[in-house]
Amino acid sequence: MTLVRNWTLITEIHLLGFGNLRQLNIGLFLLFFLIYYVTISGNVIIILLVSRSRSLQSPMYFFLTQLSVCDSLMATTIIPNTLYVVMDHDATVTFAGCLAQFYFFSASLALESLLLTGMSYDRYLAICNPLRYNNIMDYLLCIKFIVFSWVLSFSVILNHVLAICHLEFCGPNVIDHYFCDLSPLLELSCSDTFIVQVEVTILVIPMALLQFLLVIVSYSYIIAAILGIPSETGRQKAFSTCSSHLTMVSMYYGTLLCTYLVPTRGQSLAASKALSLLYTVLIPCINPIIYSFRNKDIKEAIHRSILLDR
Repeated sequence: MTLVRNWTLITEIHLLGFGNLRQLNIGLFLLFFLIYYVTISGNVIIILLVSRSRSLQSPMYFFLTQLSVCDSLMATTIIPNTLYVVMDHDATVTFAGCLAQFYFFSASLALESLLLTGMSYDRYLAICNPLRYNNIMDYLLCIKFIVFSWVLSFSVILNHVLAICHLEFCGPNVIDHYFCDLSPLLELSCSDTFIVQVEVTILVIPMALLQFLLVIVSYSYIIAAILGIPSETGRQKAFSTCSSHLTMVSMYYGTLLCTYLVPTRGQSLAASKALSLLYTVLIPCINPIIYSFRNKDIKEAIHRSILLDR
């Protein structure tokens, strides 16, 4: 620690992790390691399948590869450090490392939200306006949207990190969590954090709410269009093209709403950590599994790939 202005500025942070479950450390380590292995393997398989299969050369699967990259980044940002925290009762990270983890975690979260919004619009065009789909959702538009999403996500979060860097942190240097999130970080500051909190509210919350509303509107039109299809076979076929994405969207926004909109007063730290695990660890792992088992095109591509390898 460094002494400045009669107080000590912290240079490293102690993460308590799951302190009340220390007797289960080995089990938790193996569980998180397995989840990380499944997450990376599943998302890499999705990326390879889409890049190699001609039947998957469409905007929806192009967005899916970006989602797989995003999920892999999220998992790599959170899980390896969590493995370290689980096995080391005195786990510490540098303050710079804690800020870096917050940056990549938050940027991945923002990017995933943008990608899910783009995928919702893609499904809306495909089902509600199929005749104009190819003219509107062309390769150039997809590239522009992907670049815009990456740049916007990482630049907005960078602005938050720079604002945090201007604060002074005098301790205590203990975070009762398994990763460096915004609220636990701000609790360590001995500066006034009001400006940072207002900035986050102004920049992030409206953007997240707008995307959430766009997803709801898109699927309202999609569901109305599907219900308007006269044949049951046609309805099933139309619903099958968006059921995987709808499942992903429901899980993603459901966990975020529970985490950030449910009042935290009276909520135990264990409950808070459990909710955080849903969107930082489980969703990146479940996404490729959902697309593997619920998407007909992906399953056919897997079967063809297995047959070619024999």
